[in-house]
Amino acid sequence: MVEEKRKSRKVIITCAVTGSIHTPSMSPHLPITPDEIASEAIAAAESGAAVIHLHARNPQDGRPTQDPDIYGQFLPRIKQASDAVLNITSGGAVTLTLEERLRPAAKYAPEVASLNMGTMNFGLYPMLSRFTEFQHDWERPYLENSKDYIFRNTFADIEYILNTCRDNGTRFECECYDISHLYNLAHFLDRQLIEPPVFIQSVFGLLGGIGAHSEDIAYMKRTADRLFGDRFVWSVLGAGRMQMNVAAQSLLFGGNVRVGLEDSLWSGPGRLATSNAEQVAHIRKFIESLGLEVATPSDAREMLQLKGGDQVNF
Repeated sequence: MVEEKRKSRKVIITCAVTGSIHTPSMSPHLPITPDEIASEAIAAAESGAAVIHLHARNPQDGRPTQDPDIYGQFLPRIKQASDAVLNITSGGAVTLTLEERLRPAAKYAPEVASLNMGTMNFGLYPMLSRFTEFQHDWERPYLENSKDYIFRNTFADIEYILNTCRDNGTRFECECYDISHLYNLAHFLDRQLIEPPVFIQSVFGLLGGIGAHSEDIAYMKRTADRLFGDRFVWSVLGAGRMQMNVAAQSLLFGGNVRVGLEDSLWSGPGRLATSNAEQVAHIRKFIESLGLEVATPSDAREMLQLKGGDQVNF
């Protein structure tokens, strides 16, 4: 009898196309305007990203913004050109209030919204040792002042986001920057304010959170396994130069991956990535070289139990 062909494991690629960490002067390839964000998101989806994680920026100076009107200039365009799952941040930027951060997700009811799982220090100031000239007045103070930033995500804040979005059928990309954030997530799961399967995005290498050593990654995965069993889908992102190293380790641990210019501007030592699609293509090649399969948007919707792209408000 011929042995039945074993099914390949499917890997979700998330692409975070612009974020709020990097400033416009750091790379000419960082998308700023709605046109640029839409084009980058569509190209990333065409390259294999099943989920697109979205922030917005002021089109004049690149400053992070959660103005729903700016989101409204690129969300419908991406949806019309791609079947990708669109994920709207509720993190926004550490300089914004909770109410400001949540406005786009509350208005547009996406399939997925990001959810930061704990208050933390959020240090961007080390980038001042690598970038010294800036186009816009806001950039240097934004980085310098991060020595004193607290990224506030209290239990009350998290509960507010969950309660605001749950009635819309939005599920969450639960961003966990440290082990304690996994325990915070378990707390809300126990209270039934969030339902399984939980989509855990473990963040490694950002100053203020857990490091990017292989033992840190293994510890995060072991803790998630112990707390959540078969009730979670695990993904990782590595900040800066650790992006692809962390992604590779996630694949070996059975996880999923996130890439994109939000998390790293680079495609190799001293070499800026020219697009988000370049990073997606790079990790896709590695996934397939391991004999794994890149998940389609339909696969991702099934794995994460999402409501579908026809149930959003854009």
